Amino acid sequence: MKNITYRQVGDFNIPNLILPPEETNIILGKWGMLHKDYLLKHKKVVFATLLAEGKLYQHCAEVENQAQNMFDALVKQLKDTEGVTEQLKEENQMEWVQRMHNIQQRANEILCNELICC
Repeated sequence: MKNITYRQVGDFNIPNLILPPEETNIILGKWGMLHKDYLLKHKKVVFATLLAEGKLYQHCAEVENQAQNMFDALVKQLKDTEGVTEQLKEENQMEWVQRMHNIQQRANEILCNELICC
């Protein structure tokens, strides 16, 4: 275990925790931030452990990559299943937009239930 130094703030000793340099360079997108927020609100022990080990952002970035790949695959699969094509886009643009929005919302819901919030 590493030795942790503390600083006195009033009556409290606060640990001097600094993120490793590689943690500060990671930028999270939508899915990574949603997962981080979920961990913070519902899995506090996991959040604190990952944060203390300096692996929180790396973990969230991995979830981000998995989620984006899964989202793209789900949207493609649902488009193929429901027959949403470029031809439909040319013939009836409003219906295409409506159906694509519906597909994306369902993919978002599936991702949140199966990957982000678990």
